[in-house]
Amino acid sequence: MHSNINYNSTIIIENQYFTSINCINYLFKHSHINILLFEPYRKMSFRNRCVVAGSNGLINLSVPVENGRDQKRVYKDVRISYSTDWQKQHWRTLTSCYSKSAFFEFYGPGVEKFFLKKEIFLFDLNLGILDWLKTVLRFKAEIMVMDDELFLKEETSIVDLRDRWLPKNFQQPAEDGFDKKYFQVFESRIGFQPNLSILDLLFNEGPNASTLFMP
Repeated sequence: MHSNINYNSTIIIENQYFTSINCINYLFKHSHINILLFEPYRKMSFRNRCVVAGSNGLINLSVPVENGRDQKRVYKDVRISYSTDWQKQHWRTLTSCYSKSAFFEFYGPGVEKFFLKKEIFLFDLNLGILDWLKTVLRFKAEIMVMDDELFLKEETSIVDLRDRWLPKNFQQPAEDGFDKKYFQVFESRIGFQPNLSILDLLFNEGPNASTLFMP
């Protein structure tokens, strides 16, 4: 049992697209993680985007959704738009950024599969990614998809950490953030970039990524 795991608390996080490193950091520190199915969809969040590092700086990858900025549905009903071939563009970007990383060939096929299948709903795409991350990172947190927010009023011990980091502030230092440096392909050109997509850590550190979340 690791001393940094809190077995007496439950946290809520948003269901992210190739989630940020700081968010994954929470999954290693708690035993129970709740994701809300019927929460209002929030634009300009990591629910439909992630950030990776390229040779010229940071690159934002965004999954287009139907109704775009006029989106007012609950998260579970948000549909992915395929009016553009964003899947090919995302995969090409990841290949360009990480093909020279030490573990791209090892994890690449697992990542690519998410760009070969056309999920209808964004929530389902992200949940599939999270399930895959749980397998490759081997964190032990129990992830529950909740379809009712009433439990929030009854459980005072639950900590709501949704939108703790957003695209507008995701690199701001925080006491509870992931603070360990690791090798990055383009660090010599653009400097070390904190709190990128977990893919950055996986492609660069491989199986060692999990140990970096330990105390």
